[in-house]
Amino acid sequence: MQKVFEALASATRRKILAYLAHSEMSAGDIASRFDMSKPAVSQHLAVLENAGLVASDKRGQFVYYRLIPSSLANTLNSYVQEVCPVARPLRAESAKKAQERSGDPD
Repeated sequence: MQKVFEALASATRRKILAYLAHSEMSAGDIASRFDMSKPAVSQHLAVLENAGLVASDKRGQFVYYRLIPSSLANTLNSYVQEVCPVARPLRAESAKKAQERSGDPD
């Protein structure tokens, strides 16, 4: 999980994830959207891949990147459960109070 948060700490990497939100892109297409060298963008992509947030496929001379949405969702879900262990009882308490206000005993 530490790798995920380190990856998400960079604004550039968050932008890359946003670009990949709806379709895969080649490394060159991604790099063309940033004012930095291609090797620098490749380092960002490597961090994202190492964190399990993106996957790559080499096709000929091009490398294509895509999101791994289930991995990101699972990681964030685990994080929320770890840092907010009281969420379930609070939701139950809130539901109970709402029922009391409405006068419904169940």
